[in-house]
Amino acid sequence: MTTLLGHIDAKLGAGIERTVRAHHRRRLARIGALQALDAPPGDWASTASPPRDGNALDLFVDGHEALPAIVEAIRSARSHVHLAGWFFSPDFELGERGLTLRKVLAEAAERADVRVLAWAGSPLPLFHPDRGESADALEQLAGGTRIRTALDARERPMHCHHEKLVVVDDRVAFVGGIDLTTLAGDRFDTSEHPARGSVGWHDAAARVEGPVVGDVATHFALRWRAVTGEHVDVGSPSPAGGVTVQFTRTVPEHIYADLAHGEFSILEAYVAALRGAQRFVYLESQFLWSPEVVAVLAEKLRNPPHPDFRLVVVLPARPNNGADDTRGQLGTLAAADKGRRFLACTLFQSGTQPPQHVYVHAKIAIVDDRWMTIGSANLNEHSLFNDTEANLVVADERVARALRLRLWSEHLECSESELEGEVVDVVDNRWRPCAEEQRARLTRGEALTHRLALLPGVSRRARGLLGPLDGLLVDG
Repeated sequence: MTTLLGHIDAKLGAGIERTVRAHHRRRLARIGALQALDAPPGDWASTASPPRDGNALDLFVDGHEALPAIVEAIRSARSHVHLAGWFFSPDFELGERGLTLRKVLAEAAERADVRVLAWAGSPLPLFHPDRGESADALEQLAGGTRIRTALDARERPMHCHHEKLVVVDDRVAFVGGIDLTTLAGDRFDTSEHPARGSVGWHDAAARVEGPVVGDVATHFALRWRAVTGEHVDVGSPSPAGGVTVQFTRTVPEHIYADLAHGEFSILEAYVAALRGAQRFVYLESQFLWSPEVVAVLAEKLRNPPHPDFRLVVVLPARPNNGADDTRGQLGTLAAADKGRRFLACTLFQSGTQPPQHVYVHAKIAIVDDRWMTIGSANLNEHSLFNDTEANLVVADERVARALRLRLWSEHLECSESELEGEVVDVVDNRWRPCAEEQRARLTRGEALTHRLALLPGVSRRARGLLGPLDGLLVDG
């Protein structure tokens, strides 16, 4: 009986996935965008702005690094500061006590044009932020100051504007996963994730200077003009470093007149890079529900391109802000893994008893220590097809490897020098034993001795059906 139910679940789950994938193929075919799904192995998205040479790139892990850097850039503004985001909290503290988002932007607005573009919020008060909450937040942010604000309600039904951008003087831009808000969680966490009386928060962002900033600025200008009718001039940033960077995005079709067919270059970049993976894929994401992405990863597990191929993912234990304890398509990947190549982990705060989760909100992918992306896009259908999102893509061994070592040293609580050597050895001899030991301690009700723990296997019904069903209902 158990085997029969499992077989039925698997069939239903596979059917849902086929339906979702077929729907997206038809949709992209109608607008001439199938390249996003059919991309061959490669580094860059052909449907995005071209890769730009001559950039400086800095990567920040967790809020205690990223937020002070954002403050410093805003305080240096001479011409303008442009922000686009999901939601902004006026009283969000950006480091020093009392140094709020409103205070920093109001001071900048005395000498420069400050424009803040926020999602207008959910039309239904069942979801947060709703229209009223978003409007109230911007009023509290800008009231009595020279800050200019706009609410963008040009979203697909049940979706949102999810990108997180800061552009200063068209000279420097921040692109990442960190919202300037305390809604759903306090983003100002450190890489040690100490106990602090609330959910921990793991996130990341990038700062760029150089020609690619012009692409980020152009994207903001397109959205601002669509919402307000105001034309915003975009500068031509000079070369600032030696890194080639591509700006990729998700913009659904029929949202903005100036981009009527939309753009799905984040999806294309992911598909191309994952199809080209040879030795390993490392992912950090809030969600892993996209059947298109999971199909590529599952094929890598079934037919590994190299005997030492490994797939490591770091996800929140309870995505969707704790309201949902499913983890999407992990069951599909586990079923495809016949050689212990796949490892799914989560994070906990240090020194808490009972153990308290760290909410993994970073959106990062690293492939073969030669390709990486960072931004606002999760690996779900919201981010790849339906929300507006912004990512940076880099195909540079120095950058990709440095970021991997930085993240792995944080999660494994060791120095980067201890992680030298083959990735397969680090995964098999450090990641897996640590994660399995901590999961065993959780199962026995014991205190954790490490922040990293294995994500438990999903239930029989979740393995075949619940992940795909969540992908259909939540991601659309």
